[in-house]
Amino acid sequence: MISVERSMAVGRPCAEVLRYLADFGNTVEWDPGTEACVRLDPGPVVAGARWRNTSRFRGRQTQLEYRLEEYRPDQVVFVGHNRTVTATDRITTRASADRTLVVYRASLRFHGLARLAAPFLRAEFERLADAVAEQLPRVLAQR
Repeated sequence: MISVERSMAVGRPCAEVLRYLADFGNTVEWDPGTEACVRLDPGPVVAGARWRNTSRFRGRQTQLEYRLEEYRPDQVVFVGHNRTVTATDRITTRASADRTLVVYRASLRFHGLARLAAPFLRAEFERLADAVAEQLPRVLAQR
């Protein structure tokens, strides 16, 4: 399993930040690897909502179906899967003076033969996490 975590401070209220991040369709704005993210079901963004995320990783396009597993006032948890990987994205927020501290943690559990490649992919996932930590605060500042 590979896990990466980044913390960042943004000058927006916690509730607003979490509401934005709870809509996984917004990943096209703040996750540099995401090319498209389409909601698969109608209605409000609540636990159980689903998206199809299309990303590019190491030059190859991949799709995962994500589900919002948990939506609390301070945290959202998404679980995505396809036949080679299960990805869990946990995003927590906490008020800190006039800012919001956002902690983004992504964990990837590979299946089948893909497990053998996991140790060689860590550096690439670290790079992607760095890119998220750079882009997400900028996107939130513009909202």
